Amino acid sequence: MSFSIGFPNAAAVTIGGKSAGTLKALSEAEDQAVDEALGTTQDSGKVRTGMGAGAEATDQAQEGGSSQSVAVQVLLKRMQELQQQLREQQQQLAAAQARNYSTEEARTSAVMAIQGQIADTSGALLEVTGHLVTELSKGSGSGSVVNTTA
Repeated sequence: MSFSIGFPNAAAVTIGGKSAGTLKALSEAEDQAVDEALGTTQDSGKVRTGMGAGAEATDQAQEGGSSQSVAVQVLLKRMQELQQQLREQQQQLAAAQARNYSTEEARTSAVMAIQGQIADTSGALLEVTGHLVTELSKGSGSGSVVNTTA
């Protein structure tokens, strides 16, 4: 049995203060990070196991002298993906605004739909940025306090 509810403005619905798009993006980012950390990915029904991208990133970081953790590298990669997605959505918005529509209502609906996607992507980008700041601040806290008592 399936049950669905229609909301007039689905972009305004939040779960725990986060939009559905943000939750989905966070879930995908977490799944991707887990897959990379465990060295497993699923592509078209096939499961690939082994060292994985996380281990490869760690090896590259050690060889290249990078001090970034795997979590930071995954977050940076996700941030780049979201920035690219945001650029594409902004291009879609510009095209939708330039396009001719039969009614003003159709134009408004199309533009608002894309603006909602942009808002969701921006929210996901902010979340990733927050997690990145948290990860980066973990490393900077060690050794910053010096005990001067004898």
